[in-house]
Amino acid sequence: MRASYLVFGRPQIEQEEIDEVVDTLRSGWLGTGPKTAQFEREFAAYCETNCAVAVSSCTAALHLSMLTVGVGPGTGVITSPLTFASTANVVFHRGAELFLVDIDRDTMNLSPAKLDEFLATQCEPGRRGSRPRHRASGAEIVAVMPVHFAGRPCAMDAIASIARRHGLKIVEDAAHAIEARYQGRKIGSIGDLTCFSFYATKNVTTGEGGMITLADEDIAAQLRTTALHGLSRDAWKRFATSESQHYEVMAPGYKYNLTDIAASIGLHQLRRVERNLRRRDEIWARYDRELADLPLVLPPPSAPESRHARHLYTVLVDPAAAGIDRDELRQRLHERNIGTGIHFVAIHLHDFYRRHLRLNPSDLPEAAFVSARTMSLPLAANLTDEDVSDVIAAVHDALALPR
Repeated sequence: MRASYLVFGRPQIEQEEIDEVVDTLRSGWLGTGPKTAQFEREFAAYCETNCAVAVSSCTAALHLSMLTVGVGPGTGVITSPLTFASTANVVFHRGAELFLVDIDRDTMNLSPAKLDEFLATQCEPGRRGSRPRHRASGAEIVAVMPVHFAGRPCAMDAIASIARRHGLKIVEDAAHAIEARYQGRKIGSIGDLTCFSFYATKNVTTGEGGMITLADEDIAAQLRTTALHGLSRDAWKRFATSESQHYEVMAPGYKYNLTDIAASIGLHQLRRVERNLRRRDEIWARYDRELADLPLVLPPPSAPESRHARHLYTVLVDPAAAGIDRDELRQRLHERNIGTGIHFVAIHLHDFYRRHLRLNPSDLPEAAFVSARTMSLPLAANLTDEDVSDVIAAVHDALALPR
């Protein structure tokens, strides 16, 4: 057994980030300023799109995106049940109706076939350019929010085709998918707006932070205004340049801006992103090889011409095959000093949304199936070969099978 505990999702911080943060602290400019702007430019270039708007979290990014595409009272948004709470919460906070469509069990992503079926069977078709309306609630469906679960890109061609047919906006939840590509196109350059996370466990971290990518520069300018109280000029433009120091409140905005301290970390995280992906590819391949003979369902291969971001290595624990359930296996790994994660308890199984949406587990059976069995193993660029060996040995030992 390992001598020390292997923490799940421990971030990789190197000397470049430390030096950049110290430089920011010494500069006297800690808030949103030149390093945030630089981070936005480099992130947009990496995502092969025109614009990137840095914000304080992926939740903030999703909330601003909902506002931008017209989500509010009387409207509805469709998304996946296998996601973190913020994906659903931002719809609720806009006063809109949340509609969950089940996943494909293999990919764990929103099923295009079930999305098409939902719009055909539960919604009245739009007339004369109007969008479909949900028959029971009367909500006008305005957007679909695919979630690129674990870093695997959704079937965006099929989803985009359905969205175009019904006049829906696409807001992508790419919290797991910074490095992902779909059919050769970079995630961040496909939907109307794409939202990324820089939380501490993500492949690129700023501690807390997020980004919105999009093609339209005018909408990007509106997003920046809304993310900073609705002010016409941010503090950097008022105090550090020759521009007028006056500002106007253009709209009742939010306090969602990213700081230069956070951007200082993100700049170097982003510059190492491809190198780190190669390391996670190596770990992923070892897991595939050395766990293949165990009674676990391993992640399927990536689709042709697409790239998995390798954010989470999730296995499914079938109690009938493994002899123990997921929670018991996690406990045994914990006792062997290996930390694991659960991604996720499906949205419709949580207390609030179970009551609010009035859904039973059986209403979204694929998401419920995965939710009861999913477990994520440590996967990070800073894991050593010995760390990976410890994880593999612990899983074998915990399942009481010979190596």
